[in-house]
Amino acid sequence: MDEREGFENENTQENSSYEPSSYIPKHEKEPAPPPPPQGYNNPYNSNPQYGQGQNYQRPGYGQPQRPFGYGNMMPPPPPQQYGGPQQYGRFNNPPPRRYDDFMYEPIGFEELERGQMQQAAENEKKKRSRGEAAAIILFLILILGSLALAVFGIVHDIMNSKDAIDKLVEAKQIVLYRESKPEGANDPENFKDENGKYTPEGIAELVRPSIVEIYTYENAISAKNADELGTGSGIVLSKDGYIVTNAHVLKEDGYHTVNTLDGKEYPAKIIGRDIKTDIAVIKVDGAELQPATLGNSDETIVGEQVIAIGNPANLSSTVTDGIVSAVNRKIRSGDGTGFEMDCIQTNADISPGNSGGALVNMYGQVIGITSSKYVSSSFEGLGFAITINEAVPIMEQLIYAGYVSGRFRIGITLIDMSSQSKIEAIEKELGFKLPEDFGGIYIDTISDDADIKNTALKKGDFITEVNGKAVKTYNEFYDTISSQYGAGDTVPATCAHIDKDGKISYYDIKFKLMEDTSGNY
Repeated sequence: MDEREGFENENTQENSSYEPSSYIPKHEKEPAPPPPPQGYNNPYNSNPQYGQGQNYQRPGYGQPQRPFGYGNMMPPPPPQQYGGPQQYGRFNNPPPRRYDDFMYEPIGFEELERGQMQQAAENEKKKRSRGEAAAIILFLILILGSLALAVFGIVHDIMNSKDAIDKLVEAKQIVLYRESKPEGANDPENFKDENGKYTPEGIAELVRPSIVEIYTYENAISAKNADELGTGSGIVLSKDGYIVTNAHVLKEDGYHTVNTLDGKEYPAKIIGRDIKTDIAVIKVDGAELQPATLGNSDETIVGEQVIAIGNPANLSSTVTDGIVSAVNRKIRSGDGTGFEMDCIQTNADISPGNSGGALVNMYGQVIGITSSKYVSSSFEGLGFAITINEAVPIMEQLIYAGYVSGRFRIGITLIDMSSQSKIEAIEKELGFKLPEDFGGIYIDTISDDADIKNTALKKGDFITEVNGKAVKTYNEFYDTISSQYGAGDTVPATCAHIDKDGKISYYDIKFKLMEDTSGNY
């Protein structure tokens, strides 16, 4: 008999009666092994113990080995039937490996592991949730604490602000001293002394109503649109509206308006305009004006205090003060080709817009018509006013006749050679240098209505002599003619034409003087 077979049968019988565990999984219930063959004697039945027989000492063969890993255990194969005795130690088919119920039974390790992992994840999630909740609570506590601290600070500052202000005021005691003028200080009666001399306040109070603002426009439409060409000042001469100003303030064929100190506006018309003296007269109708008082400019002395009143930069009725810097200054009006006028020099501020305004002494008398200012980056404080004594005769003729009578007119504009700058201006017009030692009056334009237009004299030529007397400056030219001739007289003159190569061609002309009623040159 094969020992293997007997051993197996023994075990089979033993296992059929022994139940180490009554629990068998439903999906792995194993059928009972078949009974041993009839007549087979098992020599190992003497040992009733479960497990391996005590007398079986085959080396290396004992209890069946457990496969590695419980989780990978496969169900046991069905038992094989043996067809006959086997030779000891030789197996044609290896006997099936048997597992007891205890060792085969799956006890749920995978479900346990999954459950443990799920439990750990749930625990971790709970911990994280608790951490996040704690962080949120801490943040809210910090916010609420900050708000409480801020509210406390604000309330504290409000409650203690008065004390802080009181301490600050105590630390900086600033004393402001204010006083009012003595009673009657602004009374006009106090602006004049017993000798009739005014204070500056008295001059302003007295003379400002007699100074008007003049606006010049291209036409009435421009005036309606406030598109002005320029502004200036004027001195009221009479209650019925005559006003004197500078000729350069007005435009000969323009439109003019007058604004008075009380803010009223009146249209004005030109009565007479004399460019040679830079004096003009205009008139407004329907106005009750306060005339200024004219003085005697010959009584003016150097160092005397004076007041200038005008409208510089559209700043109506501006008052500035100064002194008489000099008297009897001969200043030529216009571009230097007008008459030399007797002027008063002053350091009182005179700016554009002051032209035509008043220079007043401290007795409230107008002693000059502010007309010009010496403009230079090297000089300041050089203002000039035409003396009222020289202006009055011209004003009177303009009022009564509209022009200055006894004047003659040639009908030319010229550039003389009285300075190096004027010589350079002539050479610029010609485009070449003048010959050395050449002198004369350069003819810039000739009027179409002038008699001299009918002569050989042309623009760009020169008048070098008048009735045999050399002339090269305006004064020499005008004085030579005015001393010998009048309106309607014929004047002989020598002229010159210069070529680009410097060749001079001389020729003689005669022209008739016209009566000047325009005030132009």
